[in-house]
Amino acid sequence: MRIFDPHIHMTSRTTDDYQAMHDAGVRALVEPSFWLGQPRTSPASFFDYFDALLGWEPFRASQYGIAHHCTLALNPKEANDPRCTPVLDALPRYLVKDSVVAVGEIGYDSMTPAEDHALAAQLQLAADHGLPALVHTPHRDKLAGLHRTLDVIRESHLPPEHVLLDHLNETTVKAATDSGCWAGFSIYPDTKMDEDRMVTILRNHGTEKILVNSAADWGKSDPLKTRKVADAMLKAGFTEDDVDQVLWRNPVAFYGRSGRLQLDTAEPDQRRPLHEGNSILRGGE
Repeated sequence: MRIFDPHIHMTSRTTDDYQAMHDAGVRALVEPSFWLGQPRTSPASFFDYFDALLGWEPFRASQYGIAHHCTLALNPKEANDPRCTPVLDALPRYLVKDSVVAVGEIGYDSMTPAEDHALAAQLQLAADHGLPALVHTPHRDKLAGLHRTLDVIRESHLPPEHVLLDHLNETTVKAATDSGCWAGFSIYPDTKMDEDRMVTILRNHGTEKILVNSAADWGKSDPLKTRKVADAMLKAGFTEDDVDQVLWRNPVAFYGRSGRLQLDTAEPDQRRPLHEGNSILRGGE
């Protein structure tokens, strides 16, 4: 079984997680830039973070035979902080990097005018750079937030088929799929979606243009939720081809619009060349 996790925050995870993911069949992932839990106070902290997503994190993933890509953006929560908004002006120099496969996460947190501006500006950046967009639907007032998001997308120059609407649930899936956008679902241990609810959605809405991710951020989460969804699908009577479509071919098709996916990976080997003089190993050889 091959798995592509289309939304997972590996900055929050350990090398043990990389090993477990590889053992479970994960061979590729996309790590979106996001709010780290501690508010940033200047654009410079974003730039160091972006550099890590472009350098150190792909190196760590490569040691475990996993292809790492990222999406970069000013996230919705910090779009409300005027100290952070200069990130919008700096993003173009990052969006040309080879491993950046979308603009994201963008969207809404509290649905403020500042978030309206950041979302519209970054949809335009995606259109200008020929990249798709990964859109975060809000955790509160999700359906209202989705409708507001769709209004902004319709006013943008980015076609809906270049947009992935993420963190969806049963209340938002129909509006999302009817819009022509791709539909993303984050599977968590206790919140958002779980694997059984995901199987029900797949039964009711099919497997086309649907992506499943583990998110796996700094809160209670599980980086193996993609594999658990795959196992639940098989148990429920879906075919191995259905699983491959949802867990591999769909994310490849969506992020492949960037023209930047690199899915060839070597076998795990922690003794490969260093990254800027650093290794994931500790102690002697």
